[in-house]
Amino acid sequence: MDTSGSLYAELLEPSNDLVNDIAKIDGDIIILGAGGKMGPAMAILAREAAERAGVKKRIIAVARFTQTGLQEKLTNQGIETICADLLNENQLQSLPEIQNVLYLAGTKFGTHGNEPFTWAMNAYLPGRIANKFRNSNIVVFSTGNVYPMTEVVNHGCTESQTPQPIGEYGQSCLGRERVFQYFCLKNNTPALIYRLNYANDVTYGVLLEIAKSVREGKPVNVSMGSVNVIWQGDANEIALRALRHCEVPAKLLNVTGPETASVRWIAEEFGRLFNLVPVFSGEEQPTALLSNASEAFRLFGYPKVTLRQMMELIVSWLNEGGLTLDKKTHFQERSGKF
Repeated sequence: MDTSGSLYAELLEPSNDLVNDIAKIDGDIIILGAGGKMGPAMAILAREAAERAGVKKRIIAVARFTQTGLQEKLTNQGIETICADLLNENQLQSLPEIQNVLYLAGTKFGTHGNEPFTWAMNAYLPGRIANKFRNSNIVVFSTGNVYPMTEVVNHGCTESQTPQPIGEYGQSCLGRERVFQYFCLKNNTPALIYRLNYANDVTYGVLLEIAKSVREGKPVNVSMGSVNVIWQGDANEIALRALRHCEVPAKLLNVTGPETASVRWIAEEFGRLFNLVPVFSGEEQPTALLSNASEAFRLFGYPKVTLRQMMELIVSWLNEGGLTLDKKTHFQERSGKF
């Protein structure tokens, strides 16, 4: 794991831009829902950026911490941890009031057939959070699933596109946005709604799923013929730096990579890297779920990790036996049932 492991670690280091912005962010940072795919790395990134900036800043990670050893790992990294169920009102109200909030809590997979819990997490809880942290800056994680599918040739939806979510997951995420928008206006709370798709790491993501399918000789479904992807480290940097861009009314921001990447091309490139011939299923449709992140690039510059870098690192990671998470993105889903 020496080759891919060392490069992976290097790509998770905070950039100079992040270090500079962390130094300018007044107050401490709390990450709500920090036990998921992005939260732990985000907390560590924030801690390292603050140390490099030479500023004293509490970084607090809040989660149920169901993953064995995660809370201890973060504590050992100098991150304060609080074990809490955000749907428990007493536990929510016991949280410290912190000036900067990153709200990552929500549910996606398993939502089909469990719609009441989905709406409680994605649309009810945001109102409780918005009231609890009314005096904070809040970056609210959302998703490109609030958008309709668009013609691939149009290069994705901008923030001015009227939301038209497909299925109850996307609808509940729009509910999350609307509830935050309401309370942020009511309470004069600066916020930024962070519409992400899709974050990628060596351990999970669209690219890893396609790579594993190619490597294992499984068909790659190309019915969702194009995707947007971004390196998780870049996505986490943008989330932290976005704390300086919270506004009233809440600012909308698409976060993803610059390419409209063909799923077939991605699979063929992985085939070349593995020296294998990929197998395909389905047929490309003229529409796809795509976001245009030009506003994020204006604010923060282009992502530092390229699509090809991500792909080559994933290939090395798999060839060297790196651990991966069994967390599917279901990027192929066109009916909105997750």
